[in-house]
Amino acid sequence: MNLPFSLADFLNVFKNYNQSIFPLQILFYLIAFLCIYLLFTGNKNATMLISITLAFFWLWMGIVYHIIFFSEINTAAYIFGGLFILQGVMFSGCGLIRKKLSFEYTKSAYNYIGLVFLLYALIIYPVLGYNLGHTYPYSPTFGLPCPTTIFTFGILLFTNKKMPWHLLIIPLLWSVIGFTAAINLTISEDTGLLVAGVTGFVLLIAGNKKFKSRGNTMIQPG
Repeated sequence: MNLPFSLADFLNVFKNYNQSIFPLQILFYLIAFLCIYLLFTGNKNATMLISITLAFFWLWMGIVYHIIFFSEINTAAYIFGGLFILQGVMFSGCGLIRKKLSFEYTKSAYNYIGLVFLLYALIIYPVLGYNLGHTYPYSPTFGLPCPTTIFTFGILLFTNKKMPWHLLIIPLLWSVIGFTAAINLTISEDTGLLVAGVTGFVLLIAGNKKFKSRGNTMIQPG
């Protein structure tokens, strides 16, 4: 893949973004860990708060990262930004208006895989990146597309009822696009992006078929 920008250009986008929004990265981590905590509490407002978080992050990535920052080196960022904004709107519609989403920890195999994705997005991804030489501020922090897409698939694997399959298309698409570009730019930690995208998509589509027609609850593995 021939990219319209160099590795130095790409890393400078991260630098400009990270320096411009600091210390919001810390807040984003706190919000992410709050979402994980809510999955285990059984709080009646957990799904609403998690849906708001997913909607916010995808709108943020579309508007702030893609359109404001990434567009400086790649005009395709306007297309990516539009898709991310659409994803944020869909999370808002499905999670807050139509009530088509529901999240909780149910001790299923899906949850355990989701936890691996969450751990990778929030802890392993930045540690691995640091060891590969992608140090702050020249690094994709949480709240940027690749780690946040991994986080999204991790959260979605805690769904406890049939979910709209169209919510998975844009995250899967970005998993492929982001991974392909990142490998060309030697951002090796984004290998986890493709793994999370493809694995998460397959499991969630298969999971939709494992719901009982009565009560719309998931049949637990084993």
